[in-house]
Amino acid sequence: MPITTLGEAGFDSPLSVCDSSSIFVPSEIQWPNGKPADDLMLFEKAGPRSKLLFDPARTRAAIVTCGGLCPGLNNVIRSVTRELRRSYGVTSVLGIRGGYKGLDPSRGKPPVELTDDLVEEIHKKGGTLLGTSRGPVDISIAVDFLISQKVDILFTVGGDGTQRGGHALYHEALKRGHPLAVVGIPKTIDNDVRHVSRTFGFGTAVDEAVRVIDSAHTEARSVDNGVSVVKLMGRHAGFIAAAATVASQDVNFCLVPEQPFALEGFLTALERRLEKKEHAVIVVAEGAGQDLLGKSGETDASGNPKLQDIGHFMRDAICAHFKSRGIEMTMRYFDPSYQIRGCPANTEDALLCDRLGRHAVHAAMAGRTGLVISFLNGQYVQVPIDVIAAGGKHLDLDGELWRAVLSSTGQQQMFC
Repeated sequence: MPITTLGEAGFDSPLSVCDSSSIFVPSEIQWPNGKPADDLMLFEKAGPRSKLLFDPARTRAAIVTCGGLCPGLNNVIRSVTRELRRSYGVTSVLGIRGGYKGLDPSRGKPPVELTDDLVEEIHKKGGTLLGTSRGPVDISIAVDFLISQKVDILFTVGGDGTQRGGHALYHEALKRGHPLAVVGIPKTIDNDVRHVSRTFGFGTAVDEAVRVIDSAHTEARSVDNGVSVVKLMGRHAGFIAAAATVASQDVNFCLVPEQPFALEGFLTALERRLEKKEHAVIVVAEGAGQDLLGKSGETDASGNPKLQDIGHFMRDAICAHFKSRGIEMTMRYFDPSYQIRGCPANTEDALLCDRLGRHAVHAAMAGRTGLVISFLNGQYVQVPIDVIAAGGKHLDLDGELWRAVLSSTGQQQMFC
């Protein structure tokens, strides 16, 4: 999968190099009848190159963070800034404030100069030093602004929409004759990015979710027929809910977007659980059961359909069911989503953020553009944005993680 390069690199790199390696995708290859699989891909390995397109002493870079909060954003900002300044000698790194809105002077705040001192302690805090927002920006206005600020490299930290926007910025700058390198760092707490094994923030989210589940379990066990419902992140993929369920081992029902379920069948299964154990813990991903709720018809600032609240729906449905049956039941409801999103990164995510940030700098300084840095099959690779944006990643209901969920919870697949 070739990566676009802005031109022939002519400046010597100060770093040891990785010029000519590729990574197979998938890492485990089965060739029926001796023929290669149709989806076999090669991605370029990330790392420093021997020649740079940009002269570090004359280069200005910028970083923008977009979309919802996610543990590790400040770690990425810090690592990108320090790699640019300390390893390559870039003297100017701008922080675009307030997401893509910061690329429109009529809407956003002026950028801030990111220095070693400014980013010194930010990795210890959640959120993003630069601020964030949802929604697009006028590409023409944004490129005008980047050219006026003499920005050569733009690092985009965000999801699919953010990366598509960055790609559009590159193409518009190209039409203007301005060699703008755009390198993305994929950010989604849900871990649902195609051709990315693990996105930053996911590990922290699972850690924090398990802590909440532990509290939910304690609450449920402390009363007769106690039921705790925990709603977790996961609009289109149930990776957080599934991983937290397996890590906790105290969850009795796990509901995810990939697996439709019958409400009556679920309520019957829950009633049987209470008859046997007198308590239950239910984890539900925010995108689960949307077919039971109907579409709201509304969209958020990024154009994504707004989901109906499955957590409140399940809470109310459970309460109504047991009331109609004349069975005493005590409900506890937990929604820690924003609490989790605002956490600082744990050790695992801090390491991942640092590597992603540094590899993004290596790619940009070599003149690569229109790509995101991915952690894939234990390696860091450069993936074209078009490939990333072609579709998301979903929990495999025949895969190891979901089998572990079924084994841990003892639940039936569809509660039929």
